[in-house]
Amino acid sequence: MAHLRSRRRLGLAAPLALSLTASLGLLPTAASAAPRTEPVARAAEASTLAYVVNTRPDRRTIESVRKAIAAAGGTVVIAYERIGVIVVHSAYPDFAKVIRGVRGVQSAGATRTAPLTAAGTTDEGPVQPLTEQQARRTTGAAGGGEPLEADQWNLRAIGADRAAKINPGSRRVTVAVIDNGVDDTHPDLAPNFSAAQSANCAGGKADTGAGAWRPYTASDAHGTHVAGEIAAPRNGIGIAGVAPGVKVSAIKVSDPVNGLYYPESVVCAFVFAADHGVEITNNSYYVDPWLYNCMDDPDQRAIVDAVNRAQLYAQRKGTLNFASAGNSNDDLDSDAIVDDTSPDDSTAVERTVDPHTCFDVPTQLPGVVTVSATGVKNLKSYYSSYGYGVVDLAAPGGDRLYQLPDTPSKNGRILATLPNGRYGYLQGTSMAAPHAAGVAALLKSRHPKATPAQLHALLRAQADNPGCPESYDQNGDGTQDAVCEGGKRFNGFYGFGIVNALDAVD
Repeated sequence: MAHLRSRRRLGLAAPLALSLTASLGLLPTAASAAPRTEPVARAAEASTLAYVVNTRPDRRTIESVRKAIAAAGGTVVIAYERIGVIVVHSAYPDFAKVIRGVRGVQSAGATRTAPLTAAGTTDEGPVQPLTEQQARRTTGAAGGGEPLEADQWNLRAIGADRAAKINPGSRRVTVAVIDNGVDDTHPDLAPNFSAAQSANCAGGKADTGAGAWRPYTASDAHGTHVAGEIAAPRNGIGIAGVAPGVKVSAIKVSDPVNGLYYPESVVCAFVFAADHGVEITNNSYYVDPWLYNCMDDPDQRAIVDAVNRAQLYAQRKGTLNFASAGNSNDDLDSDAIVDDTSPDDSTAVERTVDPHTCFDVPTQLPGVVTVSATGVKNLKSYYSSYGYGVVDLAAPGGDRLYQLPDTPSKNGRILATLPNGRYGYLQGTSMAAPHAAGVAALLKSRHPKATPAQLHALLRAQADNPGCPESYDQNGDGTQDAVCEGGKRFNGFYGFGIVNALDAVD
């Protein structure tokens, strides 16, 4: 993305973690109790929007709020009682304002700025597919190797090629790709795919019908690429993943009309993953329509609250969540960032935000592992966002401009699977997060009883930190392109360091 749909999180810095926790903890418990007793008349010119209504997570409160929702002109899509999140549709313009005044409602807001029928999308793209000559090399490697692995500099950079010979990962470990769908019919994904842990969560309600998790079109390649990076098996076809022995599942959250990743869909995905025994989730996106959700805006506050409840629920159930740091070369520990992309489902308005109080979701949520991107030289990729106390770890995401590998293709991006049995290159922090998730899957295979917090600690311990570079003038114009703060143990470019698959299994 220039804000290309891959993202970040709150990191381990205590002050930031506390600021978000405190902000959520201060959500008001609604002042007045009496909802309207008759359904509010729907304005003829109004358009239907989606909302999240967040309540105390007890049945009595939720049932009471359900009645208030109906009285306020809303229709409940689904209620996640265990976390107190209710997904609602309403065409009444003042629905959120009315429902915030209901007893038991702790936050409520619209999850989009355009009606449910809105159109238009962007993606991580563009994908660079293999040439016809390269495509002919995808099968039949000598000695049972992977035909395209010579171009996978990223595996060698973190020792994943050598790690696979020691421990390729356990089939008892599943990494769920929360994204725009995965083509599980791909020959380099089918052997490790878990349909029983896959669904389509678009709209906020899980559809587990056969193939519901697949991309809407072949151009929706992002999730399929991510899945191959994590768990493409070593089967003599195409490529290999970081953890070629683990399982991978797909939880699709992209809207079928505009391809955006709305909050209610992501809430559904985290809850589904937790309830279906997923150990690790990969989240290479930010929740639309806001790149940053500011806590002084009631709609955006409700989005943060809802998604945070869902991802914390997943953590409590034993799931470790990974997210990408973003592709804007933003310092996420700065005092001000200019966001000129939000809202991305209607007309964007330039605004200056403080990333300490305006959160990129799910990246800046407590306990989510934020991953920045590196290239073949183990240097921060030119586009990767960063920030002291925000970034936890770094991993290969590719760098097509300044870090080119000595491989047959000379391509600095990441090679992986695409829909319809194809392969291609992408770069971004979207590609970095799945490398870290794959290493976590190897660690989970070795330490099956590790909790999310313990797994996170193991990841930090095995990481290799190059420290802040003396200079980060990528284009040689005499100006620093980013400033790295911190030391050899922990810094803003790499967090605790670059993940190491070999150390994870050895």
